[in-house]
Amino acid sequence: MTPEAIVEYTEELARIAASGGGPKALAVHLAAASGGGVLLEDAGWRAITAAGTVAVPHSARPTVEGAAPGTAQRVMAGNRHVGWLSLFGANSALSTVLLRLTAAAIGIELSRSLRTLGERDSFWETLRAGGFHDAASIGDAAAACGIALAPLYVTVALEATGSDALSADPRELRAMAAEAFRSHDLGFAENAAVLFTFVPAPRAVDASNATTAAGLLPKLARKRDPGLQVCGGIGVAVPPEHAPRGVQTARAAMAIGKRLYGSGRVVAFDDLGAYSLIYEGADVERLRAFAADVLAPLRTYDGKHQTELERTLKLYFAEGQNVKTAAERLFVHRHTVFYRLRQIAEICARSLENPHDQLTLRLAVAIDELHSAS
Repeated sequence: MTPEAIVEYTEELARIAASGGGPKALAVHLAAASGGGVLLEDAGWRAITAAGTVAVPHSARPTVEGAAPGTAQRVMAGNRHVGWLSLFGANSALSTVLLRLTAAAIGIELSRSLRTLGERDSFWETLRAGGFHDAASIGDAAAACGIALAPLYVTVALEATGSDALSADPRELRAMAAEAFRSHDLGFAENAAVLFTFVPAPRAVDASNATTAAGLLPKLARKRDPGLQVCGGIGVAVPPEHAPRGVQTARAAMAIGKRLYGSGRVVAFDDLGAYSLIYEGADVERLRAFAADVLAPLRTYDGKHQTELERTLKLYFAEGQNVKTAAERLFVHRHTVFYRLRQIAEICARSLENPHDQLTLRLAVAIDELHSAS
């Protein structure tokens, strides 16, 4: 390759970068010019992209740290080491020159990406901390970072526990969250050892899917590393301007879940029933809202079918869960009470045999009776 050809190669690198081709297109250009196989990895040896017809290894780490074939070049973003660019099957001195030129171009591209990522992280951290004044300022800041805000977000708080927790890379939690939620519009903010993931949920089904995906994260963590456990909490769905409430409920769900179930589970705030009230020290308005929310399915069903499920539940508790005396007060057969109790459990999605669910129902009944006349 002549000096003129090297200049042309460098000019093509500049054209690719200017057109927004990114690191992948730059790697393809190197592979085509050198006739070798190209592997681009981040600084932690995780593959970013590969190019060329020559087979490349899983990682260039053996090339750098040992005597494995190939040539590797550090990718620098200023003074920061951000990756490795490696070439295989083309070991001429000229190929090494092309490798260095391409690594420099990729370093500039990754530097831009890191700046953008930093700006995005700064936005989500400010949102987490409640640092914006109103919805308009949130929208302006998001637009400046290239973030298209969703109308609602579910916040998921995650924390690494277990024998490998101290050595867990925070980027691993991010990678697991990205894999679990399968969304390109996730937001991330870190506070101490907790990673907060903002999952867009414009529809009710999106919030439900986010909850399901979050519940699978502990299993995904164990699959990646048997010594790593993940616990967490799923907050309520809120618009961006109410993000601190989503963060608060996610953190509370994680704290309550750890105390009730230990490590290795991700629990939803909406599923914690009475425990969320006790943990937060709820005021009267919150207590009334809780009772109304728990009893709403029974009241809707009673109104539609002219049944007495809510009254049956209250008498069942008032009679010390004695089906016989509850049936006498209702003037029905005890088998009818058993049937109604099964209906209540199904409609409320809570088991009367489960102590946690029973506490929620008992507390809802008690709050309603205490405040219904006031």
